[in-house]
Amino acid sequence: MNTQARHSSDIECASDGTLLRDPRRPEPKYSLPKAFHHFRELLKDKEDTAHVFRIFEALPSKTFMPRVRALTLSEQGEQLRAEEPYLPPILDNHEALRRLPKGTVAQAYCDFMETEGLSAAGLVAEAEKLGNPKYGDLVEWFGFRQRDTHDLMHVLTGYGRDGLGEQCVLLFTHGQSPSHGHLLIGYAGAVQIKKTVKSNAPVFKACRQAHKTGVACPSLVGMSIRELLAMDLDEARAKFNIPDPHWYKECHRIWRSEGIDPYDLLAPRRAPEAVAA
Repeated sequence: MNTQARHSSDIECASDGTLLRDPRRPEPKYSLPKAFHHFRELLKDKEDTAHVFRIFEALPSKTFMPRVRALTLSEQGEQLRAEEPYLPPILDNHEALRRLPKGTVAQAYCDFMETEGLSAAGLVAEAEKLGNPKYGDLVEWFGFRQRDTHDLMHVLTGYGRDGLGEQCVLLFTHGQSPSHGHLLIGYAGAVQIKKTVKSNAPVFKACRQAHKTGVACPSLVGMSIRELLAMDLDEARAKFNIPDPHWYKECHRIWRSEGIDPYDLLAPRRAPEAVAA
């Protein structure tokens, strides 16, 4: 008897029997107060990624399961699971990525991660501190893929890891995968920047551009990440409708002209080795 046959007919599975959603998985509960609590804690230390995960847990998206189903039960999803079952080993193999030509997404990704002292495994470790159980279902595969492509989004969009850059990447992500968590961190973070930093920098224009870019860009979660890494960065940006982040750069220019460090807007950054630990 194969795996799929052991499950009742009303439970959706992939062709190999992997459950779409394990019935043991608890139903997510929407809690705006809980999300705001973790947002306030995140403002104290923007490198404490655990609060980001908790915010998303507290603000589940109604469109999440339809998106999971559409990809994972499709032919493209089946192929991606076979070829890219888990992204961190691919993304952290810088030796292999560095063999790809100069100017590729892979080279820019390695530069970014090495400069910032980051790794895909490090992000996994932060998520696992939450102690959430694993179910091995398609929801888990999709969720891991969303998590593990976050830093690739920084590279493709050109947004840095400063306070505004993180808000912009999350709003870009909302354009691709709508959730109130992205909106909360993105726009509430922008409000906090405007409130804290007295400046004429066009923060909200930068955020709106990021959001629109995310809507116009095809879903990165549904792409072959190996193929994406091998693409020329400029060609990838043109193909996926990712423009130069003009308003974000303008914010940085104005802040620096005013003697403001764009990387110290909401909270000081940790040393790279602390982030990667």
